[in-house]
Amino acid sequence: MKSKITLKKIAKEFDVSISTVSKALKDSHEISEEVREKIKAFAAYYHYKPNSLALNLRNQKTKTIGVIIPEIVHHFFSKVISGIERMANQNGYNVMICLSNESHEKEVLNMEMLANGIVDGILVSVSKETEEKGAYHHFKQLISDGIPLVLFDRVIDEVQCNKVIVDDLGGGHLATNYLIKHGCKNVAILTTPDHVSVGKTRKEGYIQALKEHQITVEASNIIKINEKEDIYTQIEALFELSNIPDGIFAVNEIYAATAMQIAHKRGLNIPEDISILGFTDGFISAFTYPTLTTVAQHGNTMGEKAMQLLLDELNTQDADYKHNTVVINTDLKIRESTKN
Repeated sequence: MKSKITLKKIAKEFDVSISTVSKALKDSHEISEEVREKIKAFAAYYHYKPNSLALNLRNQKTKTIGVIIPEIVHHFFSKVISGIERMANQNGYNVMICLSNESHEKEVLNMEMLANGIVDGILVSVSKETEEKGAYHHFKQLISDGIPLVLFDRVIDEVQCNKVIVDDLGGGHLATNYLIKHGCKNVAILTTPDHVSVGKTRKEGYIQALKEHQITVEASNIIKINEKEDIYTQIEALFELSNIPDGIFAVNEIYAATAMQIAHKRGLNIPEDISILGFTDGFISAFTYPTLTTVAQHGNTMGEKAMQLLLDELNTQDADYKHNTVVINTDLKIRESTKN
């Protein structure tokens, strides 16, 4: 097997400088034709390839971008990553993915590592713990260091950077309005604590739809799930109310699937007795019984838009560059878990 060849080895072989070899491989006329041809033939025989990382570092570019996501086993984030990678690869960039596991500390450590000259820019979906703590110094420090940042899905209003969000307000309104228009009189919501921005905004869309239909907002119908405790037990409390809801809007498909499991256990028919509608059109939604009607977030589109915003900032020469917030519209994927 031929050993890996480098500029240094080629230079040694011909007793010339590394600079001479580099110029010969670039077909520079500073080097005689005879020497150029010998060096190029030798390099071709040993399949010499330039060290792209070293070249990029000399140009002060790594051609790599970093992505920090809260969790990897999540259909939505896998779709976002797919969109990011497609757009990045089309523009000559590689993607390095890091996982925060919903931890503020891990998110900060990942960002410090990526910002240490490894990447040209960073894409982040903020961890739940960071939102809960309201601790955003690491984002502001990154921006002050001149490293482009794009926040996607879960974003922080006070951090001045490019952002890509789902229309969570519109999605929450769309879902609740659909349940009401298809016969539900008592609609509940399974949501997150208010420090999780996407859950809070979807809840606001739910409340907005109820008020538009002149339906009283019942505090007992708003279940804020603490994921550090048993999710099943918290959702089961909804089914123990004296007036069990005939419609449930869940802000993610895990909550929706759990509600369906409890409804089956209690002998309720879906959707005849209770309609259930989720958020995020993932694998779970397609394989529940009955299949789950859900709000589609379009993760691929979000990933592509986030990467495009990062490329725009990386390539801009405009000193007055203005950050943008792109909103991805939602729509309903109608299946069997709701009346229609």
